[in-house]
Amino acid sequence: MKYFLWLFIAIGTQAQQFKNVDFQSVKANLDLDVATKKVIGQVAFQFEVMNEIDTIKIDAVNMKVDDVRLNNKKVKYLVTNKQILLFDNIKRATNYLTFNYEVQPKQTMYFVGNNDDLQIWTQGQGKNSSAWFPSFDDLNEKLIFNLTIGFDKKFEVISNGLLKKTFFKKNKKYWTYEMQKPMSSYLLMLAIGQFEHQKIKTSSGIPLSLYYQPKDRSKYEATYRYSKEIFDFFEKEIGVPYPWSVYKQIPVKDFLYAGMENTTATIFSQDFVIDAIGFHDKSYVNVNAHELAHHWFGDLITSKSDVDHWLHEGFATYYALLAEAHLYGQNEMDWELYNMAEQLQKASETDSIPILSNKASSLTYYKKGAWALHALKHQIGPEAFRKGIKNYLQKYQFLNVNTNEFLDEMNKVAPFDQAVFKKKWLENGKFDIIEAMKILNQSPFMNQYFDVASMENVSYLDKKSTFLELMKSDAFYPIKSEILFQIKDIPYESKSDIVQAAFATQNLSIKQDIARLGIHSEDFKPLYTQLLNDNSYITKEIVLTNLWRKFPEDQTALLNQTQEWIGFNDKNLRILWLTLALKTSNYNPQNKTSFYDELIEYSSEKYESATRQNALNNLIFLNKNDFNYLPHLVQALTSHKWQFSKFAREKIRLMLKNSSHRSYFETLLVTLPNDQKTILNHLLLEK
Repeated sequence: MKYFLWLFIAIGTQAQQFKNVDFQSVKANLDLDVATKKVIGQVAFQFEVMNEIDTIKIDAVNMKVDDVRLNNKKVKYLVTNKQILLFDNIKRATNYLTFNYEVQPKQTMYFVGNNDDLQIWTQGQGKNSSAWFPSFDDLNEKLIFNLTIGFDKKFEVISNGLLKKTFFKKNKKYWTYEMQKPMSSYLLMLAIGQFEHQKIKTSSGIPLSLYYQPKDRSKYEATYRYSKEIFDFFEKEIGVPYPWSVYKQIPVKDFLYAGMENTTATIFSQDFVIDAIGFHDKSYVNVNAHELAHHWFGDLITSKSDVDHWLHEGFATYYALLAEAHLYGQNEMDWELYNMAEQLQKASETDSIPILSNKASSLTYYKKGAWALHALKHQIGPEAFRKGIKNYLQKYQFLNVNTNEFLDEMNKVAPFDQAVFKKKWLENGKFDIIEAMKILNQSPFMNQYFDVASMENVSYLDKKSTFLELMKSDAFYPIKSEILFQIKDIPYESKSDIVQAAFATQNLSIKQDIARLGIHSEDFKPLYTQLLNDNSYITKEIVLTNLWRKFPEDQTALLNQTQEWIGFNDKNLRILWLTLALKTSNYNPQNKTSFYDELIEYSSEKYESATRQNALNNLIFLNKNDFNYLPHLVQALTSHKWQFSKFAREKIRLMLKNSSHRSYFETLLVTLPNDQKTILNHLLLEK
C-alpha cells in the first residue's frame, strides 16, 4: 500500500519540483560493460532548494541504486521502475546528492557491432536519456553535465563538452568531458568507436572536430564539405555567437535518424559518409546545417513543451535552407520551399493536425514550421526578422520558451497581427498554399518554372522550339527537368535535339532525368550508354538496369564493364551487379555460387541495415521461394532501427500467406533466441 501511495505522490511532484528545486549540475564516473551491455556509474548532483520540499524525483528507468546520500548523509529513498524518489524535508540551501547506479538500457543506448567493429552510441530525443543515465525527462530542467567515462583504450570515447583530460586506471582509459552551460537531459550523449578525427577552426575560433572511421579517411573531405562555411554563415546570419565552446560531429552505424543535435556533439548516420561521387547524390550538407542550427534553436533555447516543438524543428529546417541558399544560391532555396509546399498541400488533405500540437507529424513540425518562418520573414522584412531572432535568442538563452514568447519578441521589432499569423500558420491544420504561391511568385526563377509547367497540355510541336531554347539557356535546372518530364513519352527521333542539349548541360540532376527517361530507341543508345560514366551512383544504377533489360545481347559486356562498382555505403551498385550477374544465365557460370554467397552475406548481421535491406530485397526478387536468407530476415525483426524491423515484419507477413513459408517459419521458431522467437511467434499468430 505504501508503494502505491508513494507513486501517487510522485505523479504530482514534478510540477512543484521545478518551482522549488533547481538542479544545477551533475558529475558522473561511468564504466560500460560490453559483455552485459550495462552502465555502472557514480553520480553527484548539485541542486538549489528555493522552498522546502518533502519529495524530489530523478528519472531513472529500471536502475539499481545504492549508497544514496544527501549532503553526505544517508537519506530515505524509493526506486521505482521509472524514478528515484527522495523523501526528507529538504531545506532551502545548496544541496549535494550522490549515489551509485547500474542499468542495462533497453533503449536510448545502443551496442552495434562486435569486437574492434563495436560502436556504442546514444539517442536521447524521443527515447529519454533516463534509460541510461539518471536525469530529467522534462525539457524544462536544464543542468550542466560533466562525465568521466572508462573504456578500452583502443576506442575513442566522445561526450558533450570539452575534453579536459584522459588518464589510465586498471587497464582502462578514462575520458573526462566538461560543459560550462546547462542543457536539457535529452541532449546528453555518448559515442564510442574506432574513430579518427580532424580539427579545423571557424572564423570565430571555435574548434570543429570532425570524426570518421579509419576506413573512411578518403571520404573526409566530401563528407564534411562546407562545414566551416555553414558555421561561419550561421554566426553572421543569426547574429548571436555559437553558444558553446566546441563542436564535434560523429557518424555512427545504424543510427535511428539522419542526425541528432546533442549539445556540442552531433551524431549522424554513417549513410552520409560519402565520397566525391556520392556527394552529388546524398550529401551531408543539409543535415549538417540542420543539426548545427539546433545548437541555437533547441539546445540554447528549448521549448517548454512538445506543443512548441516547431520552435526546434521548424527553425532548424529553415536555417538549413538559408545555409543552402548561401552555398548554392537563392533559387535552390526557392525550389526546396516549392517542393515542401507541394508536400504540405497534399498532406493537408488527410492531416488536419496543426503545428501547435504535441501530436503533429514530422512533416508539419519541420516543413510547415519552416514555411511559417519564411512567411513571417516575408511579412515583416528580412532585417526586422534577423533583429527579432537575435533579441529572442539573447533574452531566452539557456532557458525554455513557448510560441507566444517568440512571437512577442518578433512583434517588438516589427509590429504585426500575431493572432492572424498564429491562426493562419500555427493553429490551422490546412496549409495556406495560396499565400505560399504568392511568396514564391516573387522569384523570377519560380515564375519561369510555373510558365513551363503550365505548358504540359500544349502540343509538343507548339512548344518544341521554346523547350529547345530553354534547354540551351542558363535556366535553373528544375525548369529543364520539367521539360524532360513533359517530353518523356515523345519518340526519341522527335526530341533528340532537346535531349542532346540536356546532355550538353553536364548538370548531374539533368543527366539523371535523362537516365530516368529510359531507352526506347537504338538511336538513343550511344548517348544513353555514356551515362554509365556519370559522376552519380544513382544515375549509374538506373542506366545499368535499363541497358541490361533493353539489350540482352550486351549483358555480358555490361557486367564485365561494371564488375568493380560498389556505390554508396549500402553497396547499391555491387548488390545490383550481383543480382544481374545471377539473373544472366550464361554469365560466369563457374562463379554463380560465389556471387550468391556474397549476396547472402550482405543480408547478414555483419553489415548495416541499409546494406542488409538492399540485399534482402534483391534476394526476394531473385527467388521468393529461397529459404536461405530467411534467418537473416527474421533476425532483422529485433533490429533497434525501427525502419529495418518494420521492413522485416512486412516482408514476413506477406510470406506467411504462403503455406510453405509458414511451415518453414514454424520449424525455425524453436531454434531462435527468445527475442526473435517472441516477435516471430506473434506474427505467426496474427489473423
